Amino acid sequence: MIILITGASHTGKTVLAQKLLEQYKYPYFSIDHLKMGLIRSGYTKLTPEDDSQLTDYMWPIIREMIKTAIENKQNLIIEGIYIPFDWKKDFEKEYLDNIRYYCLVMSESYIKNHFYNIKKYKNAIENRLDDDWCTIKNVLEDNAHFLELAKKYNANTIFIDDTYEINIDLQ
Repeated sequence: MIILITGASHTGKTVLAQKLLEQYKYPYFSIDHLKMGLIRSGYTKLTPEDDSQLTDYMWPIIREMIKTAIENKQNLIIEGIYIPFDWKKDFEKEYLDNIRYYCLVMSESYIKNHFYNIKKYKNAIENRLDDDWCTIKNVLEDNAHFLELAKKYNANTIFIDDTYEINIDLQ
């Protein structure tokens, strides 16, 4: 089983991946590690701010990793913002039957009522070196953008509205 987790920054993708690792013993892969490896090694001139170009650049690699894991009957969680919303077009049915996709989106009211906690838990799994860009305005805009795309592509969305509690049953 392949689990894809996407969503705007600070929605808890990595926390959810870690939780699933602990619960189901499925390893997870953070797309941010691939991104930084490609950037730091000089394989691309893109920067961490080039989100849409990075998606186009990395998705073919990630897509083939997914196919290989399925062919090898391996479980894998892949998390990050660099999963295109039209990802299904790249897989035939036998692959799609082995993929679950989740898009995390925080509501406007959740963000406004819990922004302090969003910032407080920013380093729950990994240490964010530069988080100054993370303002309530940016978080609201990013989540609105993800919600718009999730609706457009009829994505499986986990909508975080009143409380932050995400439980996914992989059985």
